[in-house]
Amino acid sequence: LAGTFIYVLGGAVLLVNLIGFLYPAYMSFKALNTPQPEDDTQWLTYWVVYAFFNLTEQITSLFMSWIPFYFYLKIGFLLYCYLPQTMGANKIYHSLIKPTLIPHLASLDSALQGKSEEKKK
Repeated sequence: LAGTFIYVLGGAVLLVNLIGFLYPAYMSFKALNTPQPEDDTQWLTYWVVYAFFNLTEQITSLFMSWIPFYFYLKIGFLLYCYLPQTMGANKIYHSLIKPTLIPHLASLDSALQGKSEEKKK
């Protein structure tokens, strides 16, 4: 009943955003208040993967609109990323994002450093 109300209130976009943000934000908050660094790492990894997914989604949104039931696939992907049974964000980060970014880390740092120095002036 609550899911139906949320769907009627804001549609699939609201439902996906609640699933992609609400639980992970709550678990991130809890992780920050524990002494173990492992849960911090898990949720930081989720947010990095989520950021890359969101960026990719923005770039490919025209094509995504052609996929039937895309929002349900997105929900499944987000659940795969953060559920403790799958730990999908760790798999995606270590197999795709980290190997792609590490070779370019110095140039990214240099570009970001230049931007932050420009803002100081």
